[in-house]
Order: sequence, then structure tokens, then C-alpha cells
Amino acid sequence: MNIAGKTALVTGGASGLGEATVRRLHRLGANVVISDMNRARGDALCAELGGRVTFAETDVTKTEKVQAAVDLALKQFGAVHILVNCAGTGWVSKIVSKEGPHDLEVFKKIIDLNLTGTFDAVRWAAFRMQGNQPTEDGERGVIVNTASVAAFDGQMGQIAYAASKAGVVGMTLVIARDLARFGIRCCTIAPGTFETPLTGFMAPQVRDQLIEQTPFPKRFGKADEFAMLVQQIVENPFLNGETIRLDGAIRMPPK
Repeated sequence: MNIAGKTALVTGGASGLGEATVRRLHRLGANVVISDMNRARGDALCAELGGRVTFAETDVTKTEKVQAAVDLALKQFGAVHILVNCAGTGWVSKIVSKEGPHDLEVFKKIIDLNLTGTFDAVRWAAFRMQGNQPTEDGERGVIVNTASVAAFDGQMGQIAYAASKAGVVGMTLVIARDLARFGIRCCTIAPGTFETPLTGFMAPQVRDQLIEQTPFPKRFGKADEFAMLVQQIVENPFLNGETIRLDGAIRMPPK
């Protein structure tokens, strides 16, 4: 799909991987809806980018907010052609400790945000995408979800996070198959260690250890490298139903 002139909705689009994606898609000529809980950052990014961009204050655990963000894309730009799901967060807690079992409500919240929130955005965006005018290749839309290498190499204490991201991976092929008749593709990116606001809080020794475990290049990924892969997925019509690790060949150790 040619990005120029299309409309993209990016959840978690006000910071980190989402922000880099917003910037790249906008630079390539897309209209962009920044969907995020942080209005201050979202408004600032809109002001910086200028035209062809708007902000939707969105909590992806609230389905009415997700629907409103999708509807804003249609109201403002006439359609939604590209969905990139970057909203999500992590949590560290072992399944049991001396204090007791893992907090069930916390587990449910991580699943609700990372997995159910992704599914909800997909279903609302796809519902609108099916009405798009098809391209010459018959495409009506492209969906890019964000998982994590934790879906495959979950570390100790990542039970909720790993489960949620494994669920995103598990949905990918099914989404692609369900939406094939409408000409809507779906892929998932599973990032490794990236420079984001969250990883900025890591202790230096933890960062150094992760960098040492990365075969090449020996550094954290750059947010725009994630956005580059989003661009490739959108533009390459034969990429569909696949989860792509973007991780410098790291395989996470148990802890």
C-alpha cells in the first residue's frame, strides 16, 4: 500500500515506538491520528508536525474510546487505511513469592491493556477498513500489531507481560485469515530491547548486560528502526500473517 495520502491510526502514538511511527508515516505523506492517553504529549506532537495530524485521547481498555478514535479518523480524514497498535506496558512479578501468589487483578489489567486493547482496536479499525475503496492490488487496509520477544523468551517475572504478548502473536495469522476477503493484511512486530522512555529507567548494569547479550548491533534498537519496519510492512503487499522479530538476534536469558 502506498502510504502517501492514506490515513493511519497509531495507538500509543505520543511516545516511544508509537511516536517514531507517527513521525515516519506523517513524513511519508500519511494523515495520522495519534491515539494516546497523554494529551499534553499528543497535542505537542500535533503542533510540531502541523497539518494532516490530529489527536484522540484514548484509553485502549475502554472500547468507547477506541471506537471514538477510529471514528475521528473517518470524520477528520474520510477513512482509516493503516492501524499500528503500540499502546501497552509491562509488569514484573513472579507467579508466586514468599508474600503470596501473583496479584490476579494486575495480571488481568496487563492482559486487558496489551492483548484485549489490541484486539479491540483491530476489530473497530477493520470494521471501517472493509468499506475502503480497494487499491489496484485489492488492498483496503493494513494492520500492524506490537508484541515482544517476551512472547517467545519470557523472562522470570514477566508472566503477565509474556502471556499478553504471546496472545498478540497468536492472533496475527487468524486476523490475516479472517480479513483476507476484504483485502486487509495483518502482521506483528516483536521488538527486542529498544530505546524508549520505559527502558530509560533501567539501571546502567542491566542495560549493559542486555547490550552484551545482543549479537549485533551491540546496542538498543532505535525507535525509528521499528517505524522503518512498519513502513516496510505497509508498503510490501506480500507481507501478511507474519510475526517479525526485530531484536539484533538477541535471545533473552531466564533472568
